[in-house]
Amino acid sequence: MEQRTQIDRIAEPWGTRTPYGAGEPWPVRVDQHLAAGVAEDDVERWVQAASLLHSNGDAMDVAVRAGRIVGVRGRAVDRVNHGRLGPKDLFGWQANGSPDRLTRPLIRRDGRLVETDWETAMAAVAGRARELIEERGPSSIGFHTTGQLFLEEYYTLAVLARGGIGTPHLDGNTRLCTATAAAALKESFGCDGQPGSYADVDHADVICLYGHNVAETQSVLWTRMLDRLDGPQPPAIVCVDPRRTPVAERAAVHLAPRPGTNVMLMNGLLHELIAHDRVDRAYLDAHTVGFDELARTVAACPPERVAEVCDVPVDDLRRAARIIGDAERLVSTVLQGFYQSHQATAAAVQVNNVHLLRGMLGRPGCGVLQMNGQPTAQNTRECGANGDLPGFRNWANDAHVEELARLWNVETSRIPHHSAPTHAMQIMRYVEDGSIRFLHVSGTNPAVSMPELARMRALLGQDRLFLVVQDLFLTETATLADVVLPAATWAEKTGTFTNADRTVHLSEQAVDPPGEARPDLEILLDLARRLDLRDRDGAPLLGWTSPEEAFEAWKECSRGRQCDYTGLTYERLRGGSGIPWPCTDERPEGTERLYVDGDFRSRADDCEGYGRDLVTGAPVEPTEYRALNPDGRAVLKACEHLPSHEPTTTEHPYDLITGRTLYQFHTRTKTARAPQLQAAAPEVWVEASADDARAEGWAEGDLLRVATPRGSVLARLRVGGIRPGALFVPFHYGYWDTTGDAPDGDGGRAANELTLTGWDPASKQPLFKAGAARADRVAASDGLAAPAPTTTASRPAGDPGARPVAATRGGPPALCDERIVAGDER
Repeated sequence: MEQRTQIDRIAEPWGTRTPYGAGEPWPVRVDQHLAAGVAEDDVERWVQAASLLHSNGDAMDVAVRAGRIVGVRGRAVDRVNHGRLGPKDLFGWQANGSPDRLTRPLIRRDGRLVETDWETAMAAVAGRARELIEERGPSSIGFHTTGQLFLEEYYTLAVLARGGIGTPHLDGNTRLCTATAAAALKESFGCDGQPGSYADVDHADVICLYGHNVAETQSVLWTRMLDRLDGPQPPAIVCVDPRRTPVAERAAVHLAPRPGTNVMLMNGLLHELIAHDRVDRAYLDAHTVGFDELARTVAACPPERVAEVCDVPVDDLRRAARIIGDAERLVSTVLQGFYQSHQATAAAVQVNNVHLLRGMLGRPGCGVLQMNGQPTAQNTRECGANGDLPGFRNWANDAHVEELARLWNVETSRIPHHSAPTHAMQIMRYVEDGSIRFLHVSGTNPAVSMPELARMRALLGQDRLFLVVQDLFLTETATLADVVLPAATWAEKTGTFTNADRTVHLSEQAVDPPGEARPDLEILLDLARRLDLRDRDGAPLLGWTSPEEAFEAWKECSRGRQCDYTGLTYERLRGGSGIPWPCTDERPEGTERLYVDGDFRSRADDCEGYGRDLVTGAPVEPTEYRALNPDGRAVLKACEHLPSHEPTTTEHPYDLITGRTLYQFHTRTKTARAPQLQAAAPEVWVEASADDARAEGWAEGDLLRVATPRGSVLARLRVGGIRPGALFVPFHYGYWDTTGDAPDGDGGRAANELTLTGWDPASKQPLFKAGAARADRVAASDGLAAPAPTTTASRPAGDPGARPVAATRGGPPALCDERIVAGDER
């Protein structure tokens, strides 16, 4: 039996409810959107893919007609989404057909970018790289990649950079969003890899979300949670967020701590768990080290002190601790509210500590999800296209480096490993000081996404830097480049990618890329060939020519590691559901949960890292790690709260928070070219609390100038549910779709004009939610309605219908089909 309906998925972003109870299968609901005038019968073929505009990994089929994408539908068989799609899934595909796609290479001539052919462009790129390697060595070359390529492309890039050129300067923009996830997992469990599964939502009786506005960042995962909340035996929600988000509206307890106090808040919760003996002593004794130090640290954090430092009600803090302490099946998720804040890794580690204290890992309904922000951020990390070696290998373990050298058939000395690989913020500093003279940027837009943009524009615009940008559009970063290479994107090429709960999906090519645009894999292989990168026997270092061959090479690299892909093939990934790694011949269906029975990857000879001091970032020495953890247990790592680096002052009295909104993604290079999404969130805004607006004499829609010591932004005011004393500005908005290339003297529209150059000492993730700002009214509301808030403060507290309200005023149609299947008929 089926129920079919149409619904506006901008106004109702999570669609129709399909309630279900604990332990029951999540019902199927197939979401579909086709271009205007296209009916299902008009679709010539459906091609398998998965979502590219968030990290949830929603499986979908792409509708093709006359060689063009004309829509998408969810895949009912998939474990991740059971057919559902979010707004960015349903509408974002339209960016592929945008008329301003790059279709030919560009090269700078007489100060201007002009079209050229591939031979000229690639000869210039390879030629300059060769010159610099010969003159200044491999360390003059840097790579800054993305979280939106395919696994096969990241692995190719990692081999090219680390095993071919021999540069340590390779990192992704995933450093900006999920480096702390990897760091926290390594600190606690010895290795990257999410312990939990989305399926744990189906079983949990308590779900805690720490700095994770899942309703807007992973809307289909929130849909799953909403269906549990509306079903029998709903879980209790604990929400930690300074804004009153849709998640907070449904929470049993909403804690809105003062920005910069996440570690103190977590220490207070841990204090209560220990003080009231809500710990699993048998689990701690058998599977962990570090309890005594943790207990000593949090003993100094009683509820009254924590409530004062964090500015939260003490009764709410105690109630949250009781809910967590009484949980029988506990799921916790973490995202940017912790990752991009002061003491990021330390705070995220304390969430892991909650689960270790409670012994709640490796069982249905018991898991941690240190979430990702981008669709293939997990692949960036596992393939070594970030600050680690491929296969979750430890750069400080000589045996791991030797293993990699044997796999690639190169000398061990060719793989840089005498210090940690360079993180993205340090790469930019090396560009600034001139030690990096060649920077290859693929699939990311640092001229908008990096902090302190005035500084970023200056360093990327240096004459001595040879900047190569590989992208779909002429982004703000591409306008600064010496060479721009037009790339193919999702649905125009084939490859695999892995979501935040380790599910691997195959995305097949559905249509040809526009003009002369090429897949990233093809571009990277061409660069390696022109650089004549070879192994020690004289054979080409990169011995593959197709995505599937690259995947097979990656499988060998992953063999025996936590992220083992050896049981996967393209054929196995076709037609059915995605499969979670590790997947081996012994576990052909993959692995739902890690660390069953306390079996961690934390032995000194196996772990991905030995850890860092959470305050200073100093690496733990191998001998120290072996002494601490000789038996390969999970580590309970403590940290005390420290004051923020940039506290508020009388001149800058507000805590500044930047972040995401439901209808846009990153710097809007794709979502702003999807009419429904752009109409829903067309302009930057600043959110302030009703108390602060009243005190300042501001009104909804007033034009404010938000300023920090780094720069200023002009934005319309939204009066929302953010805590008093804080301001929120979404970071998506840059300058490519305006008449100006950069801000004028009155202020810009990119939130990162305001943010500081600073990073977490352990994860090296930039602190986008740690800074002080002021706000002044430039003009009163001009009578035009300000874009409607993405928070739900205007709705009654506890309203079960609370949702973001789009700013659409007569925008394009956003109707989508929903097909609800009774029972579990997948």
